Amino acid sequence: MSEESDWVLRFAASPRAPIAAGVLLGAVAVAESVVRAVTSGVDVQLVLVFGLLAAATTVPLAILRPAPAAIATTAAAVLSLGLFHSFTTAGLCAQVIVLYRLARAGGHNLATVLAAPYLVLALLGGGFLAVLAAFFGSIAVWLGFALSARGEAQVHHAARQAVVESLREHTARGERARIARELHDVVAHHISMIAVMAETARLTTPGMPAAGAQRLSEIGDTARAGLTEMRRLLGVLREDAPDEVADRRPQPGLQQLNELLDQARDTSGAGARLIVSGSPADLDPGVELAAYRIIQEALTNARRHAPGAAVDVELHYTDSVLRLRIRDNGPGPPATTPPGGHGHGPGPGHGLTGMRERAAAVGGRLHTGPTAVGGFLVEATLPAGESP
Repeated sequence: MSEESDWVLRFAASPRAPIAAGVLLGAVAVAESVVRAVTSGVDVQLVLVFGLLAAATTVPLAILRPAPAAIATTAAAVLSLGLFHSFTTAGLCAQVIVLYRLARAGGHNLATVLAAPYLVLALLGGGFLAVLAAFFGSIAVWLGFALSARGEAQVHHAARQAVVESLREHTARGERARIARELHDVVAHHISMIAVMAETARLTTPGMPAAGAQRLSEIGDTARAGLTEMRRLLGVLREDAPDEVADRRPQPGLQQLNELLDQARDTSGAGARLIVSGSPADLDPGVELAAYRIIQEALTNARRHAPGAAVDVELHYTDSVLRLRIRDNGPGPPATTPPGGHGHGPGPGHGLTGMRERAAAVGGRLHTGPTAVGGFLVEATLPAGESP
């Protein structure tokens, strides 16, 4: 759209547009009526009357609001057509504008009533100008009504969208609060009981070997660490949680793998090696988090289902992908997996499913299964594009 047309649209929508249109059309209407009267050879008094009627059919557009302006101009136009069979082109334009403004502003019934006299005059032989006034006046009323209805529909649609978005946000907030309550009331309670029972067993069991006491202490520390992570998660889910509960640390990445392997060695007492090949590169944070969680879950599964087995964690960097291999030298899964099992030892669980979902979420893939020489293998291929 050019600057000139854009300026015209802005001016037409401004409050000064009716004033300018009324003044301009009034001047043109008065000049047109005077010229007609003079060329027709009428008396000076009639020239003055024609000029006043021409002004009355246009000037109210500039000085009155839509409804009074429409009533005044219609009365003057009907009087001019009915008594003198005279109507100016500028008056016709002004009449179309006032009827459109009135219908556009919501005065549909009044605009329809004001357009009716022109139809009557046209049927009674009021001349060509009466027919034009009836035709263009009806179109102006219809157009104003249509645009007004469309505007109202857009407003109602926007209001409905706002209500839908508000309901969706409210529902999501309520669901997060419900999940937070479930985690707080059920999961956090059980984890805290694990910490308490581990500490109680360590302190109340006489003659316990030092290694057993250390293991119970580690169980208590791990449970307390889990409670801390649970509180941070609750802080994310609950928007009304206090700031100290909603403490949000950066998500772990591959830089924390050594700490993760140290924890695995201390907890299981077995070996855990980290083997890196290729040229390490900066990865997308989502890919690093997925790799870290996959390795963490694989180490947890190995510790749970193959206690005492050594674990090798291999990272192979290429230009396009990061390949992960987590392999333990345990006995491997049983010949048959019970219903609901996860394929790495007995009992139900969602560890392997969660790993597959994490890999798929970043555009990778994951494969799990026993190895030919025993043990269990987790292989993942993740995209290795550089972090933006």
